[in-house]
Amino acid sequence: MQRIALPLLFGLIGTAILVWLGTWQMQRLEWKRGVLTEIETRIGGDPAPLPAIADPETDRYQPVELTGMVEPGELFVLVSQKRIGAGYRVISPFVTEDGRRILVDRGFIPVDARDTTREGGEKTITGNLHWPDDRTSATPENDIDGNTWFARDVAPMAEVLGTEPLLVIARNMSPPDAQVTALPVDTSGIPNDHLQYAITWYALAVVWLIGTIALVWRMRQTKEG
Repeated sequence: MQRIALPLLFGLIGTAILVWLGTWQMQRLEWKRGVLTEIETRIGGDPAPLPAIADPETDRYQPVELTGMVEPGELFVLVSQKRIGAGYRVISPFVTEDGRRILVDRGFIPVDARDTTREGGEKTITGNLHWPDDRTSATPENDIDGNTWFARDVAPMAEVLGTEPLLVIARNMSPPDAQVTALPVDTSGIPNDHLQYAITWYALAVVWLIGTIALVWRMRQTKEG
């Protein structure tokens, strides 16, 4: 009995740890779902005036409604859309009625529409303030001279277009921006992999337990033999 006690204890402790990790991930899943629900509620809330001093933490996803002028000058952020392929997000300068000059993410155009002239002028925009986190370790550096951007880096974009470092992602424009498809803010880009992690930990727990049982059974068979 002493011969199998240590492997059995080790196996049961390992199984318990793996089950605990799976349960922890399930708790994280519920927490993340709550966070995403809060974000979705905020995104779809009533528009508010542009804050005098915007804060990336407290004002992220804040709905706003702006009237002003879409001015000449566009920056192109390379992106890809399902069932469409490669294209660009179009970032333009926008001057509000009270004279503030900010950035507006107007939406998506196909690659071959880059050199097409888009309608600017006076528009009313509803959208959301955002500070996108597009850049990863694999993201290339922006080709500023060639006007091909690989991430919506707000500060450098504002410097190039001479605006405040403030970005509104358009949800609707009036009059409509017929040549651009809006890509409004949503939660689809926020990862929520906790269920997959939980399944992985639970599956490892089952494998660990089966392995422990098999080991103990072989040890008993060897002893009896």
